Amino acid sequence: MRFLGFLIAAVSVLGMSWSDGAQAGISSFMDANGVIHFTNVPSDPRYVKMVPVSYRPPPTPVRVSTRTPKFGRFPEHFVSLVEEAALEHSIDSDLLKAVITAESGYDPHAVSSKGAVGLMQLMPETARRYGVRNLYDPAQNIRGGAKYLHDLMRKYNNDLSLTLAAYNAGEQAVVRYGNRIPPFRETRLYVPRVIGLYQQYQLSSRYKLSSR
Repeated sequence: MRFLGFLIAAVSVLGMSWSDGAQAGISSFMDANGVIHFTNVPSDPRYVKMVPVSYRPPPTPVRVSTRTPKFGRFPEHFVSLVEEAALEHSIDSDLLKAVITAESGYDPHAVSSKGAVGLMQLMPETARRYGVRNLYDPAQNIRGGAKYLHDLMRKYNNDLSLTLAAYNAGEQAVVRYGNRIPPFRETRLYVPRVIGLYQQYQLSSRYKLSSR
């Protein structure tokens, strides 16, 4: 409490003197009791001149994916795109649905803080690698993501856990940790989340077939 009182008082003094003290300069130091002292006429060698820093507002954030990992009715307007990409690249359509649900929550305009874009949250370099020119275009984004998943499945001998770990954390991260799931919290949560969604979409697909 004593420190807080001194700090409030000091800040008040600083506020009153900063406007006309910018030329004279404000100096400060903290004593052995943790009390901060301010002055514009330093009489102790422990005083250090404070340098005023102009305020810069934070940059406008990019739109971030909501990453809603909840199982639900997959948007009908994306179903045909998913099925076409799955057939073209020999990937289970239910797996594509699970990845899209976990990655973007069906939002084709989602952008992550790391720069991943679109339904399948492709990084720009991955998009270029698979010929995706418009990351926000659902058809191109899904096709590129399906190609990438197909290649990862082949690389990891159809090991779904490693495939998803590489999709989330990057292939180099999986290699760096001895072809195992990297010990990153996000990846450790991501892999079982997508597998769970995948299983739910599979059950839903089987139910639809059996009810016909």
